[in-house]
Amino acid sequence: MEKKIDYTIQPPENFEELIKLYEALGWNSLKLSANDLERMCKQSWYAVYAFDGQQLVGMGRVISDGVITGIICGVGVLPSYQSKGIGKDIVNRIVKYCEQNKVIPQLMCVESLEPYYKELGFTKFSIGMTKNIKR
Repeated sequence: MEKKIDYTIQPPENFEELIKLYEALGWNSLKLSANDLERMCKQSWYAVYAFDGQQLVGMGRVISDGVITGIICGVGVLPSYQSKGIGKDIVNRIVKYCEQNKVIPQLMCVESLEPYYKELGFTKFSIGMTKNIKR
């Protein structure tokens, strides 16, 4: 029997769970602490967390002005939970929230994920760029 995944906007009680998710996905090259990730989540306009019982298995968030555009970022699911629809559920919940607030959802992704997001209704519209800074 498939386990039920619970989705919530309530962040994890212990942000070490988010460190584990980021490290499992290879996302912590900046060596962020649990405090950094807590601050990141709390300063986001909207965030969705996916739990299997008490274990954080996925999340996604939006940074936004709350008026025009919302940038979807940090959508990730533990590798052992991938390909079960959790990421799609997270993105769909984020998009629904953006639509309810008349905020245009946008995102940047690596080229290999372009088909994934196209399947969710996103279209390519721009070139993303970044500037490296000293941290």
